[in-house]
Amino acid sequence: MSKCPICKKAEAVEEYKPFCSKRCADVDLGNWLNEKYTVEAVDLDEQEVEELAGVISSELDN
Repeated sequence: MSKCPICKKAEAVEEYKPFCSKRCADVDLGNWLNEKYTVEAVDLDEQEVEELAGVISSELDN
């Protein structure tokens, strides 16, 4: 098993995986809601957007 990514002390439990408790899961959610975590945006050019739209469209058709 792996350690909880928030407290890094306890083992993750199935109910709250990858966290060890509801408290640690709530701390993580609070971090996201308070924008302590970020995901870098990527600018796509027009051709990349069109290619991505085509892939998504073909996946939805299947």
